[in-house]
Amino acid sequence: MRSGNPALKESTFLDLATGSVVQGDSQAMSLNGTVNKTGLLLLLTVLTAAFAWSQISVVNGEIAGPFLPLALGGAIGGFVLAMVTVFKKEWAPVTAPLYALVEGLFLGAISSMFEARYPGIVMQAVMLTFGTLFGLLLAYRSGLIKATENFKLGVAAATGGIFVLYLVSFGMRLFGKEMPYIHESGLIGIGFSLFVVVVAALNLVLDFDFIETGVEQRAPKYMEWYAAFGLMVTLVWLYIEFLRLLSKLQSRN
Repeated sequence: MRSGNPALKESTFLDLATGSVVQGDSQAMSLNGTVNKTGLLLLLTVLTAAFAWSQISVVNGEIAGPFLPLALGGAIGGFVLAMVTVFKKEWAPVTAPLYALVEGLFLGAISSMFEARYPGIVMQAVMLTFGTLFGLLLAYRSGLIKATENFKLGVAAATGGIFVLYLVSFGMRLFGKEMPYIHESGLIGIGFSLFVVVVAALNLVLDFDFIETGVEQRAPKYMEWYAAFGLMVTLVWLYIEFLRLLSKLQSRN
């Protein structure tokens, strides 16, 4: 049960005291319940994203409104709630909706910034994100893509490598330096963004497999919220990477 998503890892369904798979009682995790809760989290995210979007405007080519408070507050708040959810997964029925609400503020703010620079980019990124989600879900359910152990290991390793690279890049920015090529709109930068998009998309396959495993093993009911949260983490990452890729492509025009 390997997943590149840090919210969905090998020990998620294990009881910490016994090390055995958690078994649900009368209220067990179901696929329909997980789908419904994922839909609710998406709705909450869209609502707060729309609010953040409405608070930000463009004046003479400059972003006006509470961009930084919404973007930084959403990013930091989302990170904190994500960490709490990962380490206290039984709190997911509360922390997952809060994460969706806070993350929506962040997404709405940065989406408005990208839209101001590249009109139409947000709708393109949204369509690509959901198109990828449903396309990979269809491929997974039809058996066209199978989450074998080698597949899981490869995607998890690639995800970890991207995380380390982004961490190093963030550290360099703190000292006023930029990591060359990967953030630029040249062929290397576009190729890197394409690679990251593919890895993020493949994480969806691992998430589908992980959720299916939880349902089969009759995990507790609250794991529906946790699984929906984990899927949201991947979707947010995929959407942001699509924005980055599209912005690089449009900046070349």
